[in-house]
Amino acid sequence: MNLVNIVILAIVQGLAELLPVSSSAHVVVAEKLLGLDPSSPPMTLLLVMLHTGTMFAVIVYFWRTWRSTYFQSVAAFRRIAVRVIAATAATAVVGGALIELIEKTAFPSLPHAEIEDLFSHLEFIAPALAAAGVLILIAGLLERKNTLRGAGAGAERESDPDLRQAGLIGAVQGLCLPFRGFSRSGATISVGLLLGLTKAGAETFSFALAVVLTPPAVVREGWRLARAERLAGAADLGPVALMSVLGALVAFGAGLVALKWLSGWLERGRWYLFGIYCLVAAAAVYGLHSAGY
Repeated sequence: MNLVNIVILAIVQGLAELLPVSSSAHVVVAEKLLGLDPSSPPMTLLLVMLHTGTMFAVIVYFWRTWRSTYFQSVAAFRRIAVRVIAATAATAVVGGALIELIEKTAFPSLPHAEIEDLFSHLEFIAPALAAAGVLILIAGLLERKNTLRGAGAGAERESDPDLRQAGLIGAVQGLCLPFRGFSRSGATISVGLLLGLTKAGAETFSFALAVVLTPPAVVREGWRLARAERLAGAADLGPVALMSVLGALVAFGAGLVALKWLSGWLERGRWYLFGIYCLVAAAAVYGLHSAGY
């Protein structure tokens, strides 16, 4: 893993993370094409650190909106905090159970098997991309249909989820955790739209969840890298961590660009086009798998 590889992966991650096209799938494919192992502890740590860079891009981009809505009063903050906690709890329950199930059933004979061991398998990424594409396409077409009917159809939509909606969005986020290709932002924003949230509300809540989810993921991957080093001398933690921080900085800049693009496409009713892109990407990933990657 050299500096050029880090910059390439950071740009891919930064642009794709905040678009509903599964940054993880794009980074895994890029790693494969660069001859890297996406399931190795250094690479999974790098991926999470790139997520950290885009997390700070989310905070910078949405801070003004959050300040005027979520932080305008103690009551408003308490209301959204309860919903974020409920959604995150649902994510932990669904995602944790699913990861545990996959690790127990997919690797019954491996003593130290982890969900990350599947991340280099393009044959699993392709159907996950396709599933995300279908969900985005359905939500986008229904949203476009409502928009074309006139302002009256969208006036009944809520900008913030209630507890039930937050729990459902969090549960869907949990389904995304084990699968590279099943876009977290694509799935959560699409479910928010299907549940009756406004486009801006679904987007804002989705990325608020991302800010909460990223730190535990960084801790997990840091622990995984340290454990791999202890067990087999798999990595030198210092240089890998330093390179990962550099990648996070590059991803931060690319993430700000991607967020502006995403918001514009949402407002113009082009959400469904991301679904079409995911379906095309799924076919391309399957083609790479068939070619031996």
